[in-house]
Amino acid sequence: MADAKVIPFDDDRSRQSAQRTGRRRSVPGRRKAEPGPQPLAAPASPVSSLPGAQEGGQQASETRTEPPHEQGGWDRRIAGGLSFLRRRITGEYDVDEFGYDKELTDQVLMSVLRPFYEKYFRVEVKGVENIPAEGGALVVANHSGTLPLDGLMMQVAVHDHHPAGRHLRLLAADLVFMLPVVNELARKAGHTLACSEDAQVLLERGEVVGVMPEGFKGIGKPFGERYKLQRFGRGGFVSTALKAGTPIVPCSIVGAEEIYPMIGNAKTLARLLGFPYFPITPTFPWLGPAGLVPLPTKWTIQFGEPIPTDGYPPEAAEDPMLMFNLTDQVREQIQHTLYKLLVQRRSVFF
Repeated sequence: MADAKVIPFDDDRSRQSAQRTGRRRSVPGRRKAEPGPQPLAAPASPVSSLPGAQEGGQQASETRTEPPHEQGGWDRRIAGGLSFLRRRITGEYDVDEFGYDKELTDQVLMSVLRPFYEKYFRVEVKGVENIPAEGGALVVANHSGTLPLDGLMMQVAVHDHHPAGRHLRLLAADLVFMLPVVNELARKAGHTLACSEDAQVLLERGEVVGVMPEGFKGIGKPFGERYKLQRFGRGGFVSTALKAGTPIVPCSIVGAEEIYPMIGNAKTLARLLGFPYFPITPTFPWLGPAGLVPLPTKWTIQFGEPIPTDGYPPEAAEDPMLMFNLTDQVREQIQHTLYKLLVQRRSVFF
């Protein structure tokens, strides 16, 4: 069997054949008609004689023609999508030792989160340029909202708005990696276990790492304690930054506290399910699955001035007093920024 030939879509021969098929075919035995007397040209109408009438007609005809750069737009998108699917099926894509899949994150996960970021929560980002353009950095943020949507929105903010297009690698709790489906998605998105060893490896490799030291104490606090920072643990994140010599970037998030106003906590049910808390909100569990829909609050994410750590000696990571002072400095800076953003906010939803 002869080998098949591949004909490119933009081959000149295909265009020539299309032109040939559009011509009128001559009938054998029929003579070509002799040109007869031409009719007199009709007088120009008053409208066509007006200045700019012909230009308007040309503009109208031009608007009906699709621009050349848009004619192949859908072809390129379809080709790119098919190429992406082929790589996913054949396994021709890269992941790091933590399971981070950059291609899947950029093309799929960010595309899923972006409508919530831009249209639903209408996130406003400030100071993202405070994250270094290269090298490692530790972003420390407040945690709230009953469900950890604030970390995902912060990840989109860094991905879409940083001048150098950096990626945020979040440190997540053990529970995240114990849940089915969520475990795989978290790994693919670049999240890793919240331990100092993994965080130090990422920082020394030049990654931007995000941590929320409040943990479940912050995300599961009652609505009456909103925007009041909980304890930042023992300062393990400061020790990790000191060992890696990377700056600490404080981050304050306003708007996440109101998406699920937590008015109660069913502690007995939480223990039976193995959860740190079981939230009761004005809509959940009363409305069933519809109660899981977050309220469309207006968010603001502000990244503060980085706190350098490269000027300390190597043994500084073992100094408990220094870690306490730096931890308190980061916490106070985040809390002060939260209060400032709350004063500037016009409304929870606008």
